[in-house]
Amino acid sequence: MAQSLQGKVAVVTGAASGIGLATTRALLEAGVQVVMVDYNQDALSQLTTELGANAIAQHTNLLDADSCATMVPEILQKVDHIDILHCNAGSYIGGDLTETDTATIDRMLNLNVNAVMKNVRDVIPHMQERKTGDIIVTASVAGHMPIQWEPVYSGSKWAITCFVQTMRRQLNKHGIRVAQVSPGPVVSALLADWPEENLRKAKENGALLDPEEVSDAVIYMLSRPRTVTIRDMIVLPTNFDI
Repeated sequence: MAQSLQGKVAVVTGAASGIGLATTRALLEAGVQVVMVDYNQDALSQLTTELGANAIAQHTNLLDADSCATMVPEILQKVDHIDILHCNAGSYIGGDLTETDTATIDRMLNLNVNAVMKNVRDVIPHMQERKTGDIIVTASVAGHMPIQWEPVYSGSKWAITCFVQTMRRQLNKHGIRVAQVSPGPVVSALLADWPEENLRKAKENGALLDPEEVSDAVIYMLSRPRTVTIRDMIVLPTNFDI
């Protein structure tokens, strides 16, 4: 039976677009106050004005060590507590490994892996003190199987799958649920690096998800009774052939 999320406080990273924005909207509809974390300050300002008083802007550059380190303390100056952390921000690299420069690899691994680990680390003491909380990470189906046309991205998501499942075991005794949602390809800016032929075929064949289909899964996971953890939800477009 679904539990109400009314009155909870959530933090969503990468909240200004894609899955992050869809999840923000879904949480707001469920009566949750949402701190929207993003590096795009103009987009945050516009969206929080549009979405109303329960949407709070937090300008953070997760690729900047100092900005990333001050994210949770700054948020806790704006809200009383954090019930939910959705680590959603990420980037994508497709193609052969030799086609990608090392600076781009560093950037993606820092965002997809390091920033997630740091955000989770920083929120744990707060949640442990309250003896409750939910941490959900946007992973990927690419974290469950080696996908040959995206070795760097797939590698980052395998790392996150391992991290999430180890943290789930560390934190469940503290009343903190840790889980991941693992979508297939989603209509978003992240697919800009997909091989054009793969993207065209996916669009034609109905093999892409809308962000709202992923946010639906996140709401389902969060609204389960505290005695239940949805460890990982893989959400695929029906015609995604992999």
